[in-house]
Amino acid sequence: MSRDAVRRVVEAQELERASLARELHDETGQALTSILLGLKSLDAGAADDGERAAVAELRELVVSTLQSVRRLAVELRPAALDDFGLVPAIERLRDTVEEQGGISVDVQSNLADARLPSEVETALYRIVQEAFTNVLKHASASRVSVQLNRGASSVTLVVHDDGKGFDPANVRDGSLGLVGMRERVALLGGHLVIESSEDAGSMLKAEVPTP
Repeated sequence: MSRDAVRRVVEAQELERASLARELHDETGQALTSILLGLKSLDAGAADDGERAAVAELRELVVSTLQSVRRLAVELRPAALDDFGLVPAIERLRDTVEEQGGISVDVQSNLADARLPSEVETALYRIVQEAFTNVLKHASASRVSVQLNRGASSVTLVVHDDGKGFDPANVRDGSLGLVGMRERVALLGGHLVIESSEDAGSMLKAEVPTP
């Protein structure tokens, strides 16, 4: 497949992700919120403790489902990425990772409020997202650092963890999302370096040109 064809596929995937995220947030989220409001009326009209307990159990289920829907919407396409930019989106992702994985994530950047081209922000966000997923699933890490630095003609992303590491040469094709990471960086004319060894942690460095 040509690079232009791959780029069109990636763009189509992001558009579909954004559409699904909006649908989940707006339609499904609002429907679940309406159910919660209806449960308040049921609770107020409950005849006995048994009915109130049943309503409470149902409320917990709806709240749990609503949280899952919101989390899925963010994973598909975080509104913060489009509205506020790369760093705020990564910081929100960091909060989720720290909560889910019990690990410490440090995010440092010299971008301040500056925005990058949309395709660059999307690519770097997806790389960080995949890196975090790998850390949670495979690394057994306690600390992760993310550094974003913009130079005169490029932006560099470095993600480092103190986990058990792996042997990049023995990774199965497509495993750990490495192929997807490399494709995204290559489409932007950049390059990706991954250094890791067993019991020594991992370091991912992506550098892409910016206008």
